[in-house]
Amino acid sequence: MASRAERFKQAAVKAARTARKWAQTAAREADRLLKEAQKRAKTDERQRRIKAALRRTGQVLKAAGRAAIVAGVAAGIASARAEGRKLKKKKR
Repeated sequence: MASRAERFKQAAVKAARTARKWAQTAAREADRLLKEAQKRAKTDERQRRIKAALRRTGQVLKAAGRAAIVAGVAAGIASARAEGRKLKKKKR
């Protein structure tokens, strides 16, 4: 079975991958939004599409932000745990 430090490192890596995935998704949504905004259409249908795209982009950016926070916390915990283990080994 993996040690506690290894499990925390794996959690940090997994959270970082998730954050990266959501950041890529956010970038794709932002590109879609930009294309939609560049049409500068005045019709109601296009205005609704622009608003929907803005809403989707906001949701994706929120998720990306949450994933980044989780990745940061997991990395901090893993680092603190690893640092604590080094100190304990040196004392002996």
